[in-house]
Amino acid sequence: MKIRFVKSTAIFLLIIVYLAACNLPSSVSTDTPPPSSSPSSVPPTNPPLPTEIQHQTVPSNLPATRTNHASDYDSSTTASGKRAAGGDRFTFEQFERPFDANTMDVYFPYLDILDTTSYQDDTWIYGAILLKGRQNDQLPGVYGIQLDVDRDGKGDWMVFASNPSSTEWTTDGVQVFQDANHDVGADTAMFSDENAHSDGFETKVFDSGNGKDPDAAWVRISPEDPNMVQIALKRSVIGNDIKAYMLNMWTGNSLMNPGFFDLSDHFTHEQAGAADPGLEIFYPIKSVYEIDNSCRVSVGFQPIGNEPGLCKELNPKPDRPTPVPPPPKCPNTCPYGQDPYPSCICWPG
Repeated sequence: MKIRFVKSTAIFLLIIVYLAACNLPSSVSTDTPPPSSSPSSVPPTNPPLPTEIQHQTVPSNLPATRTNHASDYDSSTTASGKRAAGGDRFTFEQFERPFDANTMDVYFPYLDILDTTSYQDDTWIYGAILLKGRQNDQLPGVYGIQLDVDRDGKGDWMVFASNPSSTEWTTDGVQVFQDANHDVGADTAMFSDENAHSDGFETKVFDSGNGKDPDAAWVRISPEDPNMVQIALKRSVIGNDIKAYMLNMWTGNSLMNPGFFDLSDHFTHEQAGAADPGLEIFYPIKSVYEIDNSCRVSVGFQPIGNEPGLCKELNPKPDRPTPVPPPPKCPNTCPYGQDPYPSCICWPG
């Protein structure tokens, strides 16, 4: 009995010592460590939200009086025959190609220009493009205005508006480009130049509200006509001192690329094809497809008639006329030179 008591007492004392040890203070500090200066310990922050574009000047209704007007061919009337209704002349930078490439068996009414009208007021230049129709109740193309401010036949500014869907003015999908190095049109304005080198409208000055002026250009679908696209460009973009200029209007898809202008300088006739079966060696359209444009009209001046690309009625129908042909030249067969056309007299050697 004595031995059992001693063992029990020893075990009891060991338990007391163990419990006391558990309550001793730890040797590990529980103080909060100072913050690390390492960048990795800095909690991540969310990037700032983009600032909403604040618009100050918005176009209103188009002026009551137009500055000019040009009608265009209705190729729906000839689409079943896989040809344009007229006016397609690649070498003159005139296109009537609201069709797919190669087969011309798909007609795109939302690219077929029927009529164009220009307007302006103290603040805005407006262009209205009337189209044959919509596709699935939409206008999914790219619509544009080209301006020639020095009236030499070479475009200086281009406005593109992609996929307009609202009857309210918006800058969404609107871009403005400038040909700052003046190489659009290459050597001969509005006529095809082989082996031309041009980077087109190379300078973007506005993109969906982003740019020096967030109000530079706008687009809407006409509240009165769902088949009409209206584009507005601030006059200050091209210069408020520009009072006279020429313009024409465009529709297209992938070829509405600022670097492709002029199209007749970036493709050969063989590559581009033709929409007129009468041009048998080039027909049908090939690399230049799904595109349409109007002839050029004058704004703020009376044209003399030989401006490149100028609209000129050659028939009694209100269709788009063909451009004015270039002035005739001497055959240049004289070894020592010759007098100008029409005499073309050779100089004596």
